[in-house]
Amino acid sequence: MSLPEIYLKKNEDKRLRKGHLWVFSNEVDTKKTLLDQFNAGDLVNIKSDDGKLLGTAYVNPHTLICARLLSRKPNIKCGGNFFKERLTTALALREKVFSKPFYRLIFGESDGLPGLVIDRFGDVLSLQITTAGIEQRKEILITTLIELLNPTAIVLKNDNSQRQLEGLSLESEIAYGQLPDTLIIEENGAQFKIDILAGQKTGWFYDHRSSRAQLASMAKGQRVLDLFSYTGAWGIPAALSGASEVTCVDASESALMLAKDNAELNQVADKMHFEHSDVFEFLKQARQNNQLYDIIVLDPPALIKRKKDFKQGYEAYRRLNHLALQVLSKNGILISASCSFHLSRENLHEILRSSGKHIDRHLVFFASGGQGPDHPIDPASPETEYLKTFFCSVSSSL
Repeated sequence: MSLPEIYLKKNEDKRLRKGHLWVFSNEVDTKKTLLDQFNAGDLVNIKSDDGKLLGTAYVNPHTLICARLLSRKPNIKCGGNFFKERLTTALALREKVFSKPFYRLIFGESDGLPGLVIDRFGDVLSLQITTAGIEQRKEILITTLIELLNPTAIVLKNDNSQRQLEGLSLESEIAYGQLPDTLIIEENGAQFKIDILAGQKTGWFYDHRSSRAQLASMAKGQRVLDLFSYTGAWGIPAALSGASEVTCVDASESALMLAKDNAELNQVADKMHFEHSDVFEFLKQARQNNQLYDIIVLDPPALIKRKKDFKQGYEAYRRLNHLALQVLSKNGILISASCSFHLSRENLHEILRSSGKHIDRHLVFFASGGQGPDHPIDPASPETEYLKTFFCSVSSSL
């Protein structure tokens, strides 16, 4: 049986034909299509103005992104076989690049499952469902995950503002099995205790894995400052690799408590210091006290969540990098990152250039990084490429 149809306005099919998966509400021909007739999560066929089928999508008539394409084929059934095929394809890539089951298994649009993120922590899966289309099918998804991976627990991490926009519950839950008393993952030769239910996002940030490994490779004998340290993913591998000392700074006391536990777990607690502080205030105080560090990691949370926040967020990134450079030792290294999609690589490049010039330091990029292979980038969906990192060598002015 054919699915109901959504018609696009003339020429509004161009982005979909290039490979993108989103349909915005202002692209729908409301003379041919009454969006209000659909329930959030319903499956529909998307058609161009001239009636050509573009594929199957799920719809939410109440949101700006009113439809997300699941397949270029029309009338697909989004059931167990559909999820099994997408999950198996994603799993095959991860098993090629990782030897152990600690990675992001599903990265939304890049893995053909818009509105879904799955992080794998060994036998435990943490799911972040951000759209009504996936929410409506979560029982089928969970059943397929159990059949495919036989996890001991599946957690639904629902404390996400995107769910609120979709009219969904914000209460996290254990959807299957039982969480172990202690959950430990491995990354870059270190072990980490994680707290899925109380932690940020899915409970861990796998995306910086490659850049964190690069930091560890140059940390021997260095004084490392890890800003916005969360639970120690940058700092602890640096300490294991021979850093003389590592200072972790974060505004979250619970995150720092877990970082301390992780330092003990990896037997590097004697090298590590933990500062519960606002990062801006910490940097101002460090400058006043003439404290200097050989390597500084600046990995803030997304400071520009919406396009309209760009000006304020850009200034926050500029201030952070400016302050960090002022407490960097001679011939030191600044690792500066941004996970804000709305701050481009070129924007961060310019912030670093101008900050170095402003304090009369010679700054050069000797490496750059981005998200790891478990966060694959869909070239037709620029939103899937969000992470950028510059490794900067900073010396006295020429």
